[in-house]
This record gives sequence, structure tokens and C-alpha cells, in this order.
Amino acid sequence: MNYHFQAHRQVRRNLLDILQNTSPQELMIIPDGFNNNIYWNIAHTVATQQLLCYYLSGNPFRIDKYWIETYKKGTLPNLSVEQSEIDDLAFLLTETSKILMKDYDADFFADYTSYTTSFGLDLKNIQDAIIFNNMHESLHLGYAMAQKRAILGEQF
Repeated sequence: MNYHFQAHRQVRRNLLDILQNTSPQELMIIPDGFNNNIYWNIAHTVATQQLLCYYLSGNPFRIDKYWIETYKKGTLPNLSVEQSEIDDLAFLLTETSKILMKDYDADFFADYTSYTTSFGLDLKNIQDAIIFNNMHESLHLGYAMAQKRAILGEQF
């Protein structure tokens, strides 16, 4: 699983780079053809990781429920976010990746409730969830990159 954790850290570094190198105003723009913004895509990855790994294993979230309720699947993007929340998200991108690895190494995920994703994949254990989560986060990284290009054009 070391490779999958390494991949997760890299996806998170890429998301963090976009978050920190995009103006707060640009993070909130919903480009034509999209139904959410860059900020929502990044925050959604943090919320979904908690649901896939912690909720489905019967464990408590490692983040405040605010993030889950505000950025889970089916939510609408927030168009007014304070700089303090952007800073908190930057922290969570790094820390939740570290915490997941520590929890995995400590056998924190003994139980897991099987779940079929909207992508059509069955998750049967924490390993499946971690691998799928990487794919899910990569998808949203791609959306954030496309949205940034739609906003900034060829500059990005």
C-alpha cells in the first residue's frame, strides 16, 4: 500500500498547489459548462476521503463535520469563502493524508461496510477504498485543472 499512499500525497500536493496559486476570487468562479468551482472540487476530495475511509469503516471522522456536510457529493459550491477557510483546507489536504496513513498502519480500519460507488466499483475493504479514493481525487484534480484553464486560458 506504500505506493498508493505515495500517490495520494502527490495528488494532494497537486491540489494544494492549485489552491495556493489561484486567487480566492478565481477559486469561486464557476466556469461556463461546469456546475461547481475549483474550491468545491478540492474541498470535496477531503470530504469524500473521510466518507469512503472513515464512515464506511465505522470510525469517527478526523475532520469537522462541517467539511463533510458542505462538500460531500450532491452539495452545491459555496461562492463566498473566507481566507481562513482556504487556509484550513490547505492544512487539511496535507494532514488528512498523513493521518490516513498512520491510521492504516495502526489497523484502525478493521471493519468495512461494502459500498458500490457511483463510478460502478465495489469497495469491499479499506484497501479498495484507498485505491478508489486516489482515482476519485485524481478525477477532481483534473476538473480543477480544466476549470483553471477555462478561467485563465492558456496562461495555465
